[in-house]
Amino acid sequence: MTDQREVVIVRRPGRIPPEDGLAELLAAYHLRTEAEKGAAVAGVDGLPDRYRTEVLDPQTAFVDDVVLVASSGDTAMGCLVVTAPEEGRAEVKRLWTDPAFRGRGIASRLIGAALAHAAESGVSTVGLSVWKWRTGAIALYERLGFTVTESWDERDQLVCMELDCRLGVDG
Repeated sequence: MTDQREVVIVRRPGRIPPEDGLAELLAAYHLRTEAEKGAAVAGVDGLPDRYRTEVLDPQTAFVDDVVLVASSGDTAMGCLVVTAPEEGRAEVKRLWTDPAFRGRGIASRLIGAALAHAAESGVSTVGLSVWKWRTGAIALYERLGFTVTESWDERDQLVCMELDCRLGVDG
């Protein structure tokens, strides 16, 4: 467990140092997600190729995106990826807070930093997708002003949400 130092959100556009804990956070995220989908794997080597690539080489996987890492001292506590803007739209992906650090507002701060980045980049809409069983995450997104929208993803049980950045957080 880390001490109670300030939590810092670091923005990493395209360059991700291997020592920042991102790979471990992504591994935990993907392993938990696969287990929740009923496809549990023993380790990173068992992940689907695209997810394994994110864990093993996040710098390449997210080269055009911005990665946010929340940390306290040398301890990585959470992460989030904001995709590169495309036609006024960006997407939030891979939001994960280490379970040992949940309940401290880390996810909210990561989303706030992502929305600030999107606004600075001229993005008008931020989208995200979340598995329907992640009710805590859905409630958080709704509290922050995201609304459920028509799905842009064909995967069953995926909820798509959007926020109009021009309205700001909480509309």
